[in-house]
Amino acid sequence: MRIGELSERTGASRRLLRYYEEQGLIAADRCANGYRAYDERFVDRVLQIRGLLDAGLPTRIIKQILPCLDKPRTIYFPDATAEMVAVLEHERDRMTERIRCLTRNRDAIGEYLTAVLEYDPAAPGTADGSGSPEPPAPAAASH
Repeated sequence: MRIGELSERTGASRRLLRYYEEQGLIAADRCANGYRAYDERFVDRVLQIRGLLDAGLPTRIIKQILPCLDKPRTIYFPDATAEMVAVLEHERDRMTERIRCLTRNRDAIGEYLTAVLEYDPAAPGTADGSGSPEPPAPAAASH
């Protein structure tokens, strides 16, 4: 596919796709007319790259972990430094915390939606039939 189609299918601008190519994150074949031609697999690759960038990973780290995203996986890191391992561990932990937060928020929204969808303003327990629940009973004073 040409760069325009890859751009359309991934939401990444043509300029951004050329940048990814410069960084060695994706590769294009060249047609006889000089146009870039991308393999179908680069649709998923670009989406993965964008997700990793959104998660805060720099392109130099993304380039190193891209082999882990392919199937079959061939993982070989002759240049893995202690710094790179530390960065990856930090980013993994940060993503895990973000996932926890997103899961909590998703669940809260789900509970809210369930309550909204199950709400019946004419049901008993409303103060005046307006849909407002009866006010809670006053709490006993503790001295």
